[in-house]
Amino acid sequence: MPSQSDIAAFLATEFPQTKCTVEAVGNRAATVRHAVGPQELRPGGTVSGPVLMAVADVALYVAILGEIGIVPLAVTTNLSINFMRKPAADRAIVGVCKLMKVGKTLAVGEVSLYSEGGDEPVAHVVGTYAIPRA
Repeated sequence: MPSQSDIAAFLATEFPQTKCTVEAVGNRAATVRHAVGPQELRPGGTVSGPVLMAVADVALYVAILGEIGIVPLAVTTNLSINFMRKPAADRAIVGVCKLMKVGKTLAVGEVSLYSEGGDEPVAHVVGTYAIPRA
């Protein structure tokens, strides 16, 4: 299976627009980090919803690639997010993913999003990915 550095290199090449970094991957899990700057904020001084959704999606993708190998055409088929509290505007967003099921054609996982250093999640996400046939 690919290493953390293999997956990070793949993301850097194929998704150069992402600001997410791979902090950990393995054992049906992944942790990613997204630095927050003024461009990620919405009115009211909080991290925007699309940024939170992107971090969750990357965390799911990384966890799945860690289990099935680098399969570029694995794609999101569902993403459901519950916003729970206001993220800090001056701290990175950390996404912690745990895969619930990895099958032949679908993978399901959940992601808890945190303001870096915080104990309480700012959002909870459940997502499904379609895995292409070999």
